Amino acid sequence: MTQTLLINGAWCASADGATQDVTNPANGEVVQTISRATVADVQTALQAATAAFPVWANMSARERARIMHAAMDIFRANLAEANRLLTLEHGKPLNDSHKENAYSADVIDYYAEEGRRLSGTHFSGDLGPTHSFVMQQPVGVVAAITPWNFPVDLLAWKLGPGLAAGCTFVIKPPSEAPLAATLFVRSFAEAGIPPGVLNVVTGPGSSVGAEMVTNPLSRKIAFTGSTATGLWIAEQAARQLKTVTLELGGSAPFVVCDDADLDAAVPEALRRAYSHTGQICISVNRIFVQRAVYDEFAERFTEAASKLRVTADGLNEPDADMGPMINAAGLDTVQQHVADAVERGATVATGGKMPEGSQFAHGFFYLPTVLTGITPEMRVMQEETFGPIAPVAAFDTLAEGVQMANNSPYGLAAYVYTRDVDRAFYAAKHLRAGGVGINVNDITDIRGPFGGMKMSGMGRELGQPGMDSYMETKHVRLKIGAPR
Repeated sequence: MTQTLLINGAWCASADGATQDVTNPANGEVVQTISRATVADVQTALQAATAAFPVWANMSARERARIMHAAMDIFRANLAEANRLLTLEHGKPLNDSHKENAYSADVIDYYAEEGRRLSGTHFSGDLGPTHSFVMQQPVGVVAAITPWNFPVDLLAWKLGPGLAAGCTFVIKPPSEAPLAATLFVRSFAEAGIPPGVLNVVTGPGSSVGAEMVTNPLSRKIAFTGSTATGLWIAEQAARQLKTVTLELGGSAPFVVCDDADLDAAVPEALRRAYSHTGQICISVNRIFVQRAVYDEFAERFTEAASKLRVTADGLNEPDADMGPMINAAGLDTVQQHVADAVERGATVATGGKMPEGSQFAHGFFYLPTVLTGITPEMRVMQEETFGPIAPVAAFDTLAEGVQMANNSPYGLAAYVYTRDVDRAFYAAKHLRAGGVGINVNDITDIRGPFGGMKMSGMGRELGQPGMDSYMETKHVRLKIGAPR
């Protein structure tokens, strides 16, 4: 199927008929051929979203919620197909695909109801007979550019609050994994969302994404992806004073104190380091362990990592621990980081190579890898690896451990394991990250804000701040006359 663009309520091919293949990273086979949008297609989609904006924005919150809920009923009825597509295009095991898709539907349902709770404030004036009303209104047309690692989930994070607020969208799903995300959007179309409210354009960021960002018809850019691209988007958006939400790179530290419950810390560090083959913005990228328990943690963590199951067939091994990396570039980065660490004196405790077997010959696979003998200048400690590597370093005092954890240009997520409440509060206060998990390896909750400090981005998704980012605040001041 090549009519995979959605423009003004109609599924269509690109203006020039160009296509591109979506391939399975586990074996290189073509999953589906999709349309490759032109700049003209993007312009038409932005015009459609602009025309649809007053229709959607002026619709009652109750009716918008009804459509959003109906869309998720349709999506859940097609969940098995969405899971299959996501596993084929991404390579992740089927159980992980199901978790992502099911949670995405929950996000839309949550914000459908939050949209009905929106209310302004009002107050009597201090100077003269006036009364003020403060109201929030949707920002306008949103350009949503989403990543390949969670193509449905991170789209839902944008559509949920944006649609509930009354915004319209032009969406660019990731070229590597657009299929499940497109099925997700199709659910809204089938639920009767007005034409032009949601538009989908697939294609390269250099042309499709660039037009979405620079075209004056888009008034907000919601982007999840690399820091380099995010910096370019911020610069371009600033030229037109557009609102931006940027969720960028990460290099999450996992700090283990000497009083931590290792029975919990080891498996939870393992899950957060290697889930989705380490290709999550909040994946554990660096592990710091207090010296008194370093040897025990490293031994137990290495043993557990060596037993993780890598699959080349996520459909038939749905409960496997890892699949392939998304592409050759990601695999190359992992190999470079390991080689650099070894050259600088690190030891490969387990992994450090591609898995053996004919089933892995045509995909982008790498074994779960543990590195010890770590020093700060190694690339794996300074850059985002975005792969299945876990370097383990030692520290003496918690202050030192926090300082080492903060020694990164990124600040998206951080994790600390301790049974001491004073240590927990110290770490929570001093770690420079947008989210800190204390004895928990996931900082995401629909009701809590998600976003980064430093080079990990700006703005917040999820929670009330996620809703606020799709609205503008207006102050209306009314002079009250004398009664007649």
